[in-house]
Amino acid sequence: MSQGTPLGWSVAARALHWIGAALVLFLLAYGWWMTHLAARDVRLGHYHLHSIVGYYFVLLVIVRLGWRAFDPAPALPAASLPWERAAAHAGHIGLYALMIGVGVSGWVLHSAFPRRMAVDLFGVFRIPYLFAEPDRAISGLAEGIHKWLSYALLALVVVHVAAALNHHFIKRNDVLRRMTVGPSR
Repeated sequence: MSQGTPLGWSVAARALHWIGAALVLFLLAYGWWMTHLAARDVRLGHYHLHSIVGYYFVLLVIVRLGWRAFDPAPALPAASLPWERAAAHAGHIGLYALMIGVGVSGWVLHSAFPRRMAVDLFGVFRIPYLFAEPDRAISGLAEGIHKWLSYALLALVVVHVAAALNHHFIKRNDVLRRMTVGPSR
């Protein structure tokens, strides 16, 4: 669990990355499914589960940002061009910004939702509502923002995965390996 090196991510950073990736994919897929395919009469329970997982995901993002401050990213390969370095940096900022934006818009939506249900993290901490009473207008606006930020996050995740695969199969460097099994020796 120690810090990473200039050549690779720490075990903790890799674990946080892959748990977060699994949660992002689950939340995106489940969110789309529950709003497009689930029967209307059972959607409330699905919304509630989506909210619960979403709050745990936001907590994981906060932990991950804290860990990232303590354990910075390893350097890109020396052969990386300046635009590639800028794109990688911008992409990671974009991923974090969108994860936070989707989380905050979800919190606003959950707080304003007409049939909101309380969420307790770890059975101890109740997520506070941002509004004393539900508000359909705010709920509708937050739902649209949440949806479009989620689509933007999905698009950036696809670009992120494509870039990792490009590093692995085209450039043949160890950028992807560093986030999976660790740097090559």
